[in-house]
Parts: sequence; C-alpha cells; structure tokens
Amino acid sequence: MVTIAASVLAVMLDSISSIHDAYGRQLYVLEWAFTTIFTVEYGLRLLSSPNPLAYARSFFGVVDFLSILPTYLSMLLPGSQYLQVIRVLRVLRVFRVLKLAAYIGEAEVLWIAIRNSRRKLGVFIVAVLAMAVVLGTTMYLVEGSTNGFTSIPLSIYWTIVTITTVGYGDIAPVTPLGQFVASVIMLLGYAIVAVPTGIVTMELVRGGRPGAKVCPACALVSHESDASYCRRCGTRL
Repeated sequence: MVTIAASVLAVMLDSISSIHDAYGRQLYVLEWAFTTIFTVEYGLRLLSSPNPLAYARSFFGVVDFLSILPTYLSMLLPGSQYLQVIRVLRVLRVFRVLKLAAYIGEAEVLWIAIRNSRRKLGVFIVAVLAMAVVLGTTMYLVEGSTNGFTSIPLSIYWTIVTITTVGYGDIAPVTPLGQFVASVIMLLGYAIVAVPTGIVTMELVRGGRPGAKVCPACALVSHESDASYCRRCGTRL
C-alpha cells in the first residue's frame, strides 16, 4: 500500500514543472523502480494463481497490468511527434491507486452491494435522463436562444448541471417563468441525489446478499430465508 501511494505521489509531483525540472531524473529512476516492483508482483500473481487467465481477465488483474503498461509503452514511442502520447501514458500511471482496493477488506462488500443494485440504479439513471430531456426542452421553449438556451442539447446540459446541484453558472434563466421552472428543478435535484445513496445503502445493510431479510426495527440481517420474525427483537419481517 505504501508503494502504491508513493508511486501515485511521484506521478503527481512529476506533473509540476518546477519539480520536474529539478528532480526529473530522480523521479524517472524512481518510476522504473516502482514499475519493476509491480512487474514482479504481477508475474508472481500469474504464477501462483490456479487459473492465470482468469486472474489476468479479472478486475484486479487488469488493474495490475495497466499499472505497469504505460511505462513500457513510453519506451516504444520515441520522437517529438509522440510527446503528447507519452505524457498521456505517464499520467495513466495514476490509476495505480486502484490497486489499493485489493487491500481493503470492505471493498468486496461495497462492490457486491453496487452489483446487486445495478438494475435499480439503471432504472433510476434512465428516469433521470428522461426527466432531464423533458425539463431541458421546457427551458428551451421558455427561455429561448436570446437568453443563452440556444439549443435543446445545451438546455439538457443546463438541466443536468442544475439537477446534480453543481451549478456552474455559465447559463442562467432570465424570465420569471424560467426562474420558476429552474426553482422546481433545483428542488427536484435534492430529492434525486438521495435516491442512489439509499439504494446502495440498503444493499450494504443486507450485507451484499440479494434478498436478505432485514429487520425494520433493529436492522439485523442474519435471518433464515423462511423467517417471519426477527430473532433478536421479534419484529415481523
């Protein structure tokens, strides 16, 4: 974990021009040291895995591979015409931070909860997008191009920014009716943001097990599948 954090920190520091000019060579050597460590680790994981191909195709296997790939690819792209590509590859090394998830015990529980919630979250996202289209079109009709809402896609962009409570301020309604509609969208935004949080939280309470019975009184999860009452407090399930 310390090595992963240090490697990500080195990439970030290397992006600062003053530090790169003063310590670029040291950071380059340090990067190759990190790459060597992660390469050895990746090779050992492949050797020790009962199914190397399954590991290589898994999420953490792909992360481990991507953590070493950019450094080697940068060697294969010499020449000034590829400097921008090399810069992108260097920045991609920051994704090594994803390797930290493998060392966090609760990461699996969180991943299972998100996976079990994927259908509900998918329906929620589709509903929000449909709402954004309707509300964005409404704002386009109300405000018009003279007030900055020059097209329906731009109005939908403004609606999404408003619903998510980001509010860049690059476009703003001017007419009283438009401001009223914007106020409604803002209030909807507060209610909408809480929905995905509640969906994932319920799955976390269930311990990542789909269909698990949760006591509404004491939130106990470990019940038999045919239980009708909570075994701790007696509340009907």
